[in-house]
Amino acid sequence: QVQLVESGGGLVQAGGSLRLSCAVSGSRIVIKAMGWYRQAPGKQRELVAVIGSGGSTNYGDSVKGRFTISRDNATYTVYLQMNSLKPEDTAVYYCYVAAGSGAWWGQGTQVTVSS
Repeated sequence: QVQLVESGGGLVQAGGSLRLSCAVSGSRIVIKAMGWYRQAPGKQRELVAVIGSGGSTNYGDSVKGRFTISRDNATYTVYLQMNSLKPEDTAVYYCYVAAGSGAWWGQGTQVTVSS
């Protein structure tokens, strides 16, 4: 069984920064991609950023240049550094892990950006 534990969400003023972390534990899996999605009230879940096993990255258009995704393969952890936060970044952020044997989601962490 695979567990994803997220941390780092919270309340921040516009222009501020937050760093999200997601640690993967449990059954040994070969992780291919790790990433973050978000869902705001009344909206569909959308891609924030994803990073492949080789380090290639892909970002949603709304966060390019402000957010940075990284991963530590030794600790099975993925990070999301969020800078220049805007009120429209307010959402529940979900960690995502894809492996050959399946895909898993974290429980979500709330990020609230006040204007």
